[in-house]
Amino acid sequence: MNQRQVHAFRMVMRHGSITAAAGVMGISQPAVSRLIADLEQALGFPLLLRMGGKSQPTAEAQEFHQEVERLFFGLDRLERAGREIRDLRRASLRVASLPALSFEVVPDLIRQFLGEFGEVKITLDVHTSARIADLVSARQFDLGFAQMPVTRRDVAVLRSYRMACVCAMRPDHPLAGRDRLGPADLEGQALVALAHHTVTWNHLMQRFQAANITPRIAVESQPSYAACALAAMGVGIAVVDPLTPRGFVADRLVAVPFEPAIPFDFHLIAPLDMPLSRAAEAFKLRAAALLDASGVVQPLDHNISA
Repeated sequence: MNQRQVHAFRMVMRHGSITAAAGVMGISQPAVSRLIADLEQALGFPLLLRMGGKSQPTAEAQEFHQEVERLFFGLDRLERAGREIRDLRRASLRVASLPALSFEVVPDLIRQFLGEFGEVKITLDVHTSARIADLVSARQFDLGFAQMPVTRRDVAVLRSYRMACVCAMRPDHPLAGRDRLGPADLEGQALVALAHHTVTWNHLMQRFQAANITPRIAVESQPSYAACALAAMGVGIAVVDPLTPRGFVADRLVAVPFEPAIPFDFHLIAPLDMPLSRAAEAFKLRAAALLDASGVVQPLDHNISA
């Protein structure tokens, strides 16, 4: 017994005759008769009674047909499931984001993605970059947006981007109207710096050291939105990524570029040695398109220098 024989039997039962089944299957009537005969031989009992040029199903055929339909119902479900998986109508996606991208960039990306693939179930978690890298490495997330030392080798870096940090402060701060600010301008000013274990802290200290100036760090803070909140309260000038201040209304916070530029690099990462799911691949492509067109971030090669 093979699938072609069973399919021929099903078509005969569904359409009422060998002739009709042959038409549906696109083969000759004798070919269908041969398939039915071979199936009967394999089963050991007749399925059709040939009387007066017509074929009538036996009682055994009726019983066997019920099982055949159960089989094909399962196959139909499998086929439907396959189409849904292919078209991302049955998929899930787990994404982790560093705080700087969680206010605007990643939510906008998810909004656009769901506009195209509305049935994908998405989980978005916001963590520190180090935590994101650990979770992606452990395959708890499909994709992550994180700052990360280039020496880390336990995740796959899919795309890399750079932004230039800004000085965020209250609109009534004496330096708020400047076009740009550097270490000399910030000498003696109370600063809110990202925590000393961050990549941004190291760059900031290098810029002040090169200018032979000791910065006045009022508060170390992590993540960036907490630093911006402190700046909005007048605690000091926060040196942060350029995206987070945009989450605050203009009458609470303004941003002035810092020069010489402090890079704020981040990466789109995935588990190492593991192929992306179809949903993750589609999300990756749309993330690249959105970020490349943003005008705020600069795409970089994976090997990044300061």
